[in-house]
Amino acid sequence: MTKGFGNLMRQAQQLQAKMLKVQEEMAARTAEASAGGGMVTAVANGRQELVSVKVEKEVVNPEDVEMLQDLIVAAVNAALKKAQEMVSEEMKKLTGGMSIPGLM
Repeated sequence: MTKGFGNLMRQAQQLQAKMLKVQEEMAARTAEASAGGGMVTAVANGRQELVSVKVEKEVVNPEDVEMLQDLIVAAVNAALKKAQEMVSEEMKKLTGGMSIPGLM
């Protein structure tokens, strides 16, 4: 039984090392989403960090700042969701589809 436990621990350590590598790779990958027909575009990385926001000049209207704010929030949330899904898919590949609590 000790030998089996040792093998299990070694496999767990290998999986952890692979997960760390995937997380590093995901930090370099980005997901992009837009709102308002492309008037606002947001880019997030695999660490769930906002990388950039692009706002087209045509959508900037001092009389309707709330609309611009709503578009920015929508684009950022969509980009973060895409980034989360990207990381989730990579982790599923690594774990064979197994759900491991606290993994992401």
